[in-house]
Amino acid sequence: MSKNKKLLLIDGNSVSFRAFFAMHNVLDKFINGEGIHTNALYAFNNMLEIILKDEKPTHALVAFDAGKTTFRTKMFDEYKGTRAKTPQELMEQLPLIQELLNYRGIKTYELPDYEADDIIGTMSHKAEKDGMDVTIITGDRDLTQLATDKVTVKVNVKGVTETESYTPEHVQEKLGITPKQIIDMKGLMGDNSDHYPGVEKVGEKTAIKLINEYGSVEGIYDHVDEMKKSKLKEHLINDKDKAILSKKLATIDLEAPVEIKMSDLEYHGDDQEKLMQFYQKMGFKTFLNRMDVPQETTAEDLDDIKVQALDDKAIEKIAQSSKAQTLIIEGFGENYHTAPITGILISDGTDCYGTTDFSILENETLKSWLADKTKEKYLFDNKRTIALLHRYGCQLAGVSFDMLLVSYLLDSNDNKQDIGLVAKNYNVNLPTEDEFYGKGVKKAVPEDDNLLLNFLAQKAQVIDNLKDQMLKELKDNDQDSLYDEIELPLSIVLAEMEIKGITVEVSKLKEMENTFATSLADIEKSIYKDAGKEFNINSPKQLGVVLFEDLKLPVVKKTKTGYSTSVDVLEKLKDKSPVVQKVLDYRQISKIQSTYVVGLQKFVQPDNKIHTIYLQTLTQTGRLSSIEPNLQNIPIRIDEGKQIRKAFVPQHKDWEIFSADYSQVELRVLAHISGDENMQEAFNEDYDIHAHTAMRIFGLDSTDDVTPNMRRQAKATNFGIVYGISDYGLSQNIGISRKQAAAFIQSYFEQYPGVKKYMDDIVKYARENGYVETIMHRRRYLPDIHSKNFNVRNFAQRTAMNTPIQGSAADIIKVAMINMQKMLDKENLQANLLLQVHDEMIFEAPATEIPTLEKLVPSVMDSAVKLDVPLKVETAHGKTWYEAK
Repeated sequence: MSKNKKLLLIDGNSVSFRAFFAMHNVLDKFINGEGIHTNALYAFNNMLEIILKDEKPTHALVAFDAGKTTFRTKMFDEYKGTRAKTPQELMEQLPLIQELLNYRGIKTYELPDYEADDIIGTMSHKAEKDGMDVTIITGDRDLTQLATDKVTVKVNVKGVTETESYTPEHVQEKLGITPKQIIDMKGLMGDNSDHYPGVEKVGEKTAIKLINEYGSVEGIYDHVDEMKKSKLKEHLINDKDKAILSKKLATIDLEAPVEIKMSDLEYHGDDQEKLMQFYQKMGFKTFLNRMDVPQETTAEDLDDIKVQALDDKAIEKIAQSSKAQTLIIEGFGENYHTAPITGILISDGTDCYGTTDFSILENETLKSWLADKTKEKYLFDNKRTIALLHRYGCQLAGVSFDMLLVSYLLDSNDNKQDIGLVAKNYNVNLPTEDEFYGKGVKKAVPEDDNLLLNFLAQKAQVIDNLKDQMLKELKDNDQDSLYDEIELPLSIVLAEMEIKGITVEVSKLKEMENTFATSLADIEKSIYKDAGKEFNINSPKQLGVVLFEDLKLPVVKKTKTGYSTSVDVLEKLKDKSPVVQKVLDYRQISKIQSTYVVGLQKFVQPDNKIHTIYLQTLTQTGRLSSIEPNLQNIPIRIDEGKQIRKAFVPQHKDWEIFSADYSQVELRVLAHISGDENMQEAFNEDYDIHAHTAMRIFGLDSTDDVTPNMRRQAKATNFGIVYGISDYGLSQNIGISRKQAAAFIQSYFEQYPGVKKYMDDIVKYARENGYVETIMHRRRYLPDIHSKNFNVRNFAQRTAMNTPIQGSAADIIKVAMINMQKMLDKENLQANLLLQVHDEMIFEAPATEIPTLEKLVPSVMDSAVKLDVPLKVETAHGKTWYEAK
């Protein structure tokens, strides 16, 4: 018997909207490498995973609204008139959601003049006639009118992953009417969110009572004259036209001119390859890990390359050769500070030598050859290779071509952390690491050494074959000096920083763990006392009951499962009861406790140090990021978070931690790039830039008149402009209306006309060239700058504005790090550069060297790059990282 056919219909706009606001509190955490917000995309895909698994559809369609004007707006001008404008941060994600659906094998459709509801109504009606089962997913209860014995309407209740199923029985039980009569109910009571009127003073209860008595709107008006004289009768008679119009507006069209056939909607599952690339681009590791990707190219498919034994005799030959050699040091595992070396291969393009026995690294001739800077070497990922070799007592020098760095500079949109992925870009067939070793639990080094060595030989061949072409592209882009003078030398500086690591006093973290546990227990007790009972503070449901039923606090927002207790809700209530602030404190401390105080302990190695890994080729702006663990996001604004830095100490007792920080580097870069006279004057005269901006945009005579709140708002605007902030984003940041935020931005541009001109000019440049550049020619391609879709294009324009600013700031700190390391060596100082956190460098040094560093570090950092405004550096030092701030 053939499987019963099932059609899955999803209301694209309403579910996307729900998804966006379901993860609104983490809006700034969900940003991919290109700076696009991805919170709605993530939540939408989460929902999709659950729905596809539960529903197992044979056919699927996601319907979207085609635009603002529909046949309903022609009937009633004000239809949906009061709806707030969709936030830009969601608008930029809608095309990505459509792209995701495409890769997931699900058709999307929109129809001019009609809403998504009408497409869904028409297709569900068609499917029902064909004897199919239908499931509709929506965030909008209006669609419950479509429920029949064959059609179930699932309405998102909590976020987007939980739904309430509306069947005719459920509608009857919940409302006491049939699904079709929902239209009559809407006709009588109107709809605030869609902004159509209904009958005055008729709410849901009255409407249902009338429908139960008279069957429909028409039935009511057939009998209205027989009703007893009352205010209700009067309203019904006066608003008859409104009731009939509202019913028409509420009715979903089941016969819309949809031009897709059921056969177009057959669902065959994901396009694995494209979906994987999409997840990588979006930074969705969770979804990537869930994919069980079939292996495309396996080790057995590769041609055999003759690999000779890398023994003493071969090493003599390599050492005497004047040819450049490609070097592969294979480590197995993500963290190369702990991963073992599994294979070594050296090839000059003709002869290829390899071994899986790493004891060969004890050979003195090989050691000298690796450390000899006159012996030219090519490889993939210099930093990783230096770190792997260091653990086996070897130094590395003489690297001229690092394929990872070159591929990153050529196109930062395509983050290629794997030779296999770079090869595919040049149409060369080579398995990726995942394809060769397997993924997850299946990941393993092949038992056959020859298989592994052949894979390493293939890698060497790809590096050797693509080197000239890639270096030529780099030169053509005028990026060769960016590679030679910044990225390649920086990979060595970063490797040294990672290898040195930073000392962590685990005893301090343990002490904090106990202190925080006591604090949490005290707060817990205090909350129970105020609440008059014990409950699970981490349960939103139980907390909701305590706050809104027991303590009778005003309800700000309800969810289907109860009351919302999200941070934004609690922030609004903290003046109403001391419990609220205590709950906020409890959540904050418990997050710091688990993520940092306890979380960092597992990264401390036997040498009592944390060796973080810097990702040099991840961000599109050129900024560094840190993983295993991330030391760049230790909280600084909350004292409990800041305390964690007390555990970071120098490696010797009589040493100190020294920090040097660029002050407002991005704004200084903006002043330089834009050439704005007012902004340059502020920096050249060393004014407080935020107070100065506040004075200008509030039209004050002097910075003395600027209040702290004005300065805070100006500061948010200053930094927001750098990131191409929208009026919605700014209004959220500083707690003003969108209209006020738009006026703020307008006033800002009037005061800094050079900034406005720069932004217009850079967008024009991006349109003409397809990319933008930093002051060091770091390039970012913007393929969407010509997109027909307004939101996609708008996002590309914002990216065009902020990339040269953020990217140039990244270039400056990188130059400073390289120059700083050279200077420490030249001056023969014992000080070590340990960490880079955004615009700051952290050192450890003997206390006796601190006065030297106080002069030396700012002078090196100030002169890293010559701008039209001065670079300003602030320094601090102390016994711990906490004190050096």
